Amino acid sequence: MPAYLLTAPAAEPLSLVDAKRFLRVEHGDDDAIISSLVSAARNHVEALTRSALIAQTWRLVLDRWPDSGRIVPRIGPLRALAAARVFSAANEASAIDPEIFVIDAATGVIAAPSWSLPVPGRSVAGIELDLDVGFGASGADVPPTLLQAIRMLVAHWYENRGLIAIGQSVPMMPASVNAMISSHRVLSL
Repeated sequence: MPAYLLTAPAAEPLSLVDAKRFLRVEHGDDDAIISSLVSAARNHVEALTRSALIAQTWRLVLDRWPDSGRIVPRIGPLRALAAARVFSAANEASAIDPEIFVIDAATGVIAAPSWSLPVPGRSVAGIELDLDVGFGASGADVPPTLLQAIRMLVAHWYENRGLIAIGQSVPMMPASVNAMISSHRVLSL
């Protein structure tokens, strides 16, 4: 069940001003570096938690409808199903009304009876679902522990950026950051 990003977050959960305040940086010489570190830290936390921190749109691609009628995307938190389409054997897309699906945001499940859904005409990537995911539109919507994990990861990478250049080993992520995000991880079998 591959998924790819359609619409990136409009903003980072941690602003440049807030990141600089946390780092105690008062000059503007490193603004580009700090902004890059914030983006990288957000991506890292999102990858480890399988959660979109800021609102974004992803496309989920399926070969067929699950027999159970329940689709569990590997990214969340699920906000809405924006669009659904099924492809014919001639690669023509037909829209499916998203209203026929039940969205359970609490459990991150999209459900519809499989008998009620059109069968795709192609056997590979015959179904596309566009999902709106994320905690919200701003950093204020992100759980505080994940926001703190981003701050600490940015600080760690900012303070240790020179060590990598001279060949010393720096842990990718401090244990305290790992502990903060562990309660937000979504595991799969």
